[in-house]
Amino acid sequence: MSGIIGKKLGMTSVFDSRGRSIGCTVIEAGPCFVTQIKDRDKDGYRAIQLSYDDLKSSKVNKSLKGHFAVSNVSPKKKLVEFRNFRKEFDSKVKLGMEVKLEDVFNENEFLDVTSISKGKGFQGVVKRHNFGGVGQSTHGQHNRNRAPGSIGAGSTPSRVFKGMRMGGRMGGDKVTMQNLKILKIDQKDNLIYVGGSVPGSKDTYVVLSN
Repeated sequence: MSGIIGKKLGMTSVFDSRGRSIGCTVIEAGPCFVTQIKDRDKDGYRAIQLSYDDLKSSKVNKSLKGHFAVSNVSPKKKLVEFRNFRKEFDSKVKLGMEVKLEDVFNENEFLDVTSISKGKGFQGVVKRHNFGGVGQSTHGQHNRNRAPGSIGAGSTPSRVFKGMRMGGRMGGDKVTMQNLKILKIDQKDNLIYVGGSVPGSKDTYVVLSN
């Protein structure tokens, strides 16, 4: 898996060659810096750790300061480990090396985008699990339109089974959108336009991979 770290800026639309308007997400991707290189002899597997988005040195603890000092890179907010970079890229990578958007992706390729989805707080079963609700107001029903209904029998088994769909915290999960098409790459501003929607709110960190 090769990739790069970015930040979601928002959504817009672009026109394709046939004049159709396509909704897309604008992501500021990179530049990232190599802060660690792992190999099979020392770590048991091969990987490259990339860092993104500057962080004030006053907010960095001593252990992280030492980690960034090894690669001679200024402190960053986001660290992500990538495995199985392309062989031609993997052979020339060095500590402190800058990784730009055009080094990893090209237009019209497909990629996966991983980020944290928007938190919705505590939600009921209709919103969280797409329950239909009661749907009728006859036969003695009162104020039960969005209720979950029965969650288990009384005497047998006298408990609620694990995995029962009920109300609870919704959102704030790690979500991956697969096979999104790269519609446009702006190398000057490090922007990538990805077809469709991407999880998370504005300024959410995203991981682009293929």
